[in-house]
Amino acid sequence: MADIRTEMVDFKTNGSTTPGYLARPEGVGPFPGVIVIQEWWGLNDNIKDIANRFAREGFAAFAPDLYHGDVAGNNEPDVAQKKMMALDMPRASHELVKAAEHLEAQPYIAGRGIGAVGFCMGGGLAMTLATDTPLIRAVAPFYGMSPSPIDKVQNLQGPIFAVYAEHDDWIGPPVREKLQQALTEHGKQHEIKVYPGTSHGFFNDTRADVHDRAASQDAWQNVLKLFRANL
Repeated sequence: MADIRTEMVDFKTNGSTTPGYLARPEGVGPFPGVIVIQEWWGLNDNIKDIANRFAREGFAAFAPDLYHGDVAGNNEPDVAQKKMMALDMPRASHELVKAAEHLEAQPYIAGRGIGAVGFCMGGGLAMTLATDTPLIRAVAPFYGMSPSPIDKVQNLQGPIFAVYAEHDDWIGPPVREKLQQALTEHGKQHEIKVYPGTSHGFFNDTRADVHDRAASQDAWQNVLKLFRANL
Protein backbone atom coordinates (compact mmCIF):
# COMPACT_ATOMS: atom_id res chain seq x y z
CA MET A 1 0.00 0.00 0.00
CA ALA A 2 1.09 3.56 -0.69
CA ASP A 3 2.70 5.89 1.80
CA ILE A 4 0.31 8.76 2.45
CA ARG A 5 0.27 12.38 3.50
CA THR A 6 -2.55 14.03 5.45
CA GLU A 7 -3.52 17.62 6.23
CA MET A 8 -6.41 19.92 7.01
CA VAL A 9 -7.31 22.12 4.05
CA ASP A 10 -9.66 25.10 3.77
CA PHE A 11 -11.66 25.53 0.57
CA LYS A 12 -13.78 28.45 -0.57
CA THR A 13 -17.55 28.19 -0.22
CA ASN A 14 -20.59 30.29 0.66
CA GLY A 15 -18.52 33.48 0.68
CA SER A 16 -16.26 32.02 3.35
CA THR A 17 -14.22 28.85 3.80
CA THR A 18 -14.94 25.32 4.96
CA PRO A 19 -12.30 23.00 6.41
CA GLY A 20 -11.71 19.48 5.22
CA TYR A 21 -9.39 16.55 5.86
CA LEU A 22 -7.23 15.53 2.92
CA ALA A 23 -5.44 12.18 2.66
CA ARG A 24 -3.55 11.24 -0.47
CA PRO A 25 -0.65 9.09 -1.59
CA GLU A 26 2.83 10.56 -1.55
CA GLY A 27 3.97 11.82 -4.91
CA VAL A 28 2.64 14.04 -7.68
CA GLY A 29 0.01 11.64 -8.99
CA PRO A 30 -2.25 11.87 -10.78
CA PHE A 31 -4.67 10.05 -8.47
CA PRO A 32 -8.41 9.43 -8.65
CA GLY A 33 -10.32 11.60 -6.18
CA VAL A 34 -12.99 10.68 -3.63
CA ILE A 35 -15.20 12.85 -1.43
CA VAL A 36 -15.79 11.15 1.95
CA ILE A 37 -18.88 12.41 3.80
CA GLN A 38 -19.30 12.17 7.55
CA GLU A 39 -21.92 10.45 9.67
CA TRP A 40 -23.98 12.55 12.05
CA TRP A 41 -21.11 12.39 14.57
CA GLY A 42 -19.03 14.84 12.53
CA LEU A 43 -15.55 14.72 11.04
CA ASN A 44 -14.22 12.29 13.63
CA ASP A 45 -11.31 9.86 13.70
CA ASN A 46 -13.38 7.16 11.99
CA ILE A 47 -14.06 9.33 8.92
CA LYS A 48 -10.43 10.42 8.82
CA ASP A 49 -9.36 6.78 8.99
CA ILE A 50 -11.64 5.92 6.05
CA ALA A 51 -10.01 8.75 4.07
CA ASN A 52 -6.60 7.34 5.04
CA ARG A 53 -7.65 3.89 3.84
CA PHE A 54 -8.61 5.30 0.45
CA ALA A 55 -5.28 7.10 0.25
CA ARG A 56 -3.40 3.86 0.95
CA GLU A 57 -5.31 2.33 -1.97
CA GLY A 58 -4.14 5.08 -4.31
CA PHE A 59 -6.94 7.66 -4.05
CA ALA A 60 -6.87 11.30 -3.01
CA ALA A 61 -9.62 11.42 -0.39
CA PHE A 62 -11.16 14.66 0.86
CA ALA A 63 -13.56 14.74 3.82
CA PRO A 64 -15.28 18.14 4.24
CA ASP A 65 -16.05 19.17 7.82
CA LEU A 66 -19.74 20.01 7.57
CA TYR A 67 -19.94 20.86 11.29
CA HIS A 68 -16.98 23.23 11.05
CA GLY A 69 -15.09 21.82 14.02
CA ASP A 70 -17.87 20.27 16.11
CA VAL A 71 -17.80 16.55 16.80
CA ALA A 72 -20.06 14.30 18.87
CA GLY A 73 -18.72 11.19 20.58
CA ASN A 74 -19.97 7.70 19.82
CA ASN A 75 -21.68 7.72 23.23
CA GLU A 76 -23.54 10.96 22.45
CA PRO A 77 -26.26 10.04 19.94
CA ASP A 78 -28.57 12.76 21.27
CA VAL A 79 -25.87 15.38 20.68
CA ALA A 80 -25.19 14.00 17.20
CA GLN A 81 -28.88 14.07 16.33
CA LYS A 82 -29.17 17.69 17.43
CA LYS A 83 -26.16 18.62 15.31
CA MET A 84 -27.64 16.88 12.29
CA MET A 85 -31.05 18.50 12.79
CA ALA A 86 -29.40 21.93 13.11
CA LEU A 87 -27.37 21.45 9.93
CA ASP A 88 -28.48 23.65 7.05
CA MET A 89 -28.76 20.88 4.44
CA PRO A 90 -28.86 23.14 1.35
CA ARG A 91 -25.73 24.89 2.63
CA ALA A 92 -24.06 21.55 3.34
CA SER A 93 -24.91 20.32 -0.15
CA HIS A 94 -23.42 23.50 -1.62
CA GLU A 95 -20.27 23.01 0.44
CA LEU A 96 -19.97 19.47 -0.88
CA VAL A 97 -20.23 20.65 -4.49
CA LYS A 98 -17.51 23.20 -3.77
CA ALA A 99 -15.41 20.47 -2.13
CA ALA A 100 -15.68 18.36 -5.28
CA GLU A 101 -14.74 21.35 -7.43
CA HIS A 102 -11.77 22.09 -5.16
CA LEU A 103 -10.53 18.50 -5.30
CA GLU A 104 -11.02 18.18 -9.06
CA ALA A 105 -8.95 21.33 -9.63
CA GLN A 106 -5.87 20.01 -7.82
CA PRO A 107 -2.86 19.10 -9.99
CA TYR A 108 -2.55 15.66 -8.38
CA ILE A 109 -6.06 14.58 -9.50
CA ALA A 110 -6.37 12.31 -12.52
CA GLY A 111 -9.19 14.29 -14.10
CA ARG A 112 -11.59 11.46 -14.97
CA GLY A 113 -14.10 12.57 -12.36
CA ILE A 114 -14.60 12.30 -8.62
CA GLY A 115 -16.18 9.55 -6.54
CA ALA A 116 -18.38 10.11 -3.49
CA VAL A 117 -18.98 7.91 -0.47
CA GLY A 118 -20.93 8.72 2.67
CA PHE A 119 -22.38 7.10 5.74
CA CYS A 120 -25.76 7.57 7.45
CA MET A 121 -26.41 11.32 7.10
CA GLY A 122 -23.45 11.36 4.75
CA GLY A 123 -24.93 8.58 2.65
CA GLY A 124 -27.90 10.74 1.78
CA LEU A 125 -25.66 13.73 1.17
CA ALA A 126 -23.43 11.63 -1.10
CA MET A 127 -26.39 10.72 -3.28
CA THR A 128 -27.55 14.33 -3.36
CA LEU A 129 -24.04 15.47 -4.27
CA ALA A 130 -23.97 12.99 -7.15
CA THR A 131 -27.18 14.53 -8.50
CA ASP A 132 -25.99 18.13 -7.98
CA THR A 133 -22.76 18.09 -10.00
CA PRO A 134 -21.55 16.16 -13.05
CA LEU A 135 -18.12 15.88 -11.42
CA ILE A 136 -19.29 12.84 -9.44
CA ARG A 137 -18.82 9.83 -11.71
CA ALA A 138 -19.54 7.08 -9.17
CA VAL A 139 -21.24 7.11 -5.77
CA ALA A 140 -21.39 4.66 -2.86
CA PRO A 141 -23.94 5.69 -0.21
CA PHE A 142 -24.11 3.66 2.99
CA TYR A 143 -27.56 3.43 4.65
CA GLY A 144 -28.55 6.93 3.57
CA MET A 145 -31.73 8.70 2.59
CA SER A 146 -32.46 9.13 -1.11
CA PRO A 147 -32.33 12.49 -2.91
CA SER A 148 -35.44 14.64 -2.69
CA PRO A 149 -37.27 14.59 -5.00
CA ILE A 150 -36.32 11.05 -5.94
CA ASP A 151 -36.38 11.87 -9.66
CA LYS A 152 -33.12 13.79 -9.15
CA VAL A 153 -31.43 10.43 -9.72
CA GLN A 154 -31.85 11.10 -13.44
CA ASN A 155 -28.89 13.51 -13.03
CA LEU A 156 -26.48 10.74 -11.99
CA GLN A 157 -23.43 10.68 -14.29
CA GLY A 158 -22.22 7.22 -13.32
CA PRO A 159 -23.07 4.04 -11.44
CA ILE A 160 -24.24 3.77 -7.86
CA PHE A 161 -23.46 1.04 -5.32
CA ALA A 162 -25.94 1.55 -2.48
CA VAL A 163 -25.30 -0.25 0.81
CA TYR A 164 -28.01 -1.03 3.36
CA ALA A 165 -28.33 -2.89 6.65
CA GLU A 166 -30.96 -5.58 7.03
CA HIS A 167 -32.00 -4.32 10.45
CA ASP A 168 -32.35 -0.55 10.16
CA ASP A 169 -35.04 1.38 12.01
CA TRP A 170 -34.33 4.54 9.96
CA ILE A 171 -33.47 3.45 6.43
CA GLY A 172 -35.72 0.46 5.86
CA PRO A 173 -37.11 -1.46 2.86
CA PRO A 174 -39.42 1.35 1.62
CA VAL A 175 -36.41 3.68 1.14
CA ARG A 176 -34.29 1.25 -0.82
CA GLU A 177 -37.22 -0.10 -2.84
CA LYS A 178 -38.22 3.42 -3.90
CA LEU A 179 -34.60 4.17 -4.86
CA GLN A 180 -34.29 0.99 -6.90
CA GLN A 181 -37.53 1.76 -8.72
CA ALA A 182 -36.37 5.29 -9.60
CA LEU A 183 -32.94 4.12 -10.74
CA THR A 184 -34.51 1.46 -12.93
CA GLU A 185 -37.05 3.88 -14.41
CA HIS A 186 -34.30 6.34 -15.34
CA GLY A 187 -32.00 3.65 -16.72
CA LYS A 188 -29.19 4.22 -14.23
CA GLN A 189 -26.53 1.59 -13.64
CA HIS A 190 -26.88 0.47 -10.06
CA GLU A 191 -26.38 -2.22 -7.46
CA ILE A 192 -28.30 -2.20 -4.20
CA LYS A 193 -26.92 -4.56 -1.59
CA VAL A 194 -28.56 -5.37 1.73
CA TYR A 195 -26.18 -7.05 4.18
CA PRO A 196 -27.93 -9.80 6.18
CA GLY A 197 -27.85 -9.57 9.96
CA THR A 198 -26.38 -6.06 10.03
CA SER A 199 -27.55 -2.89 11.75
CA HIS A 200 -27.41 0.78 10.78
CA GLY A 201 -23.83 2.00 11.04
CA PHE A 202 -22.23 -1.43 10.61
CA PHE A 203 -19.24 -0.05 8.67
CA ASN A 204 -18.06 2.06 11.62
CA ASP A 205 -15.35 -0.05 13.27
CA THR A 206 -15.18 2.27 16.29
CA ARG A 207 -18.68 1.17 17.36
CA ALA A 208 -18.55 -2.36 18.73
CA ASP A 209 -22.32 -2.32 19.23
CA VAL A 210 -23.05 -2.31 15.48
CA HIS A 211 -19.81 -3.03 13.60
CA ASP A 212 -19.88 -6.09 11.34
CA ARG A 213 -16.40 -6.98 10.14
CA ALA A 214 -17.34 -9.40 7.35
CA ALA A 215 -19.98 -7.11 5.87
CA SER A 216 -17.64 -4.12 6.11
CA GLN A 217 -14.84 -5.94 4.30
CA ASP A 218 -17.17 -7.01 1.52
CA ALA A 219 -18.64 -3.52 1.13
CA TRP A 220 -15.16 -1.99 1.11
CA GLN A 221 -13.98 -4.25 -1.70
CA ASN A 222 -17.10 -3.44 -3.71
CA VAL A 223 -16.57 0.29 -3.27
CA LEU A 224 -12.92 0.03 -4.34
CA LYS A 225 -14.01 -1.98 -7.40
CA LEU A 226 -16.62 0.66 -8.28
CA PHE A 227 -14.22 3.57 -8.00
CA ARG A 228 -11.33 1.85 -9.77
CA ALA A 229 -13.57 1.05 -12.72
CA ASN A 230 -15.04 4.55 -13.07
CA LEU A 231 -12.52 7.13 -11.81
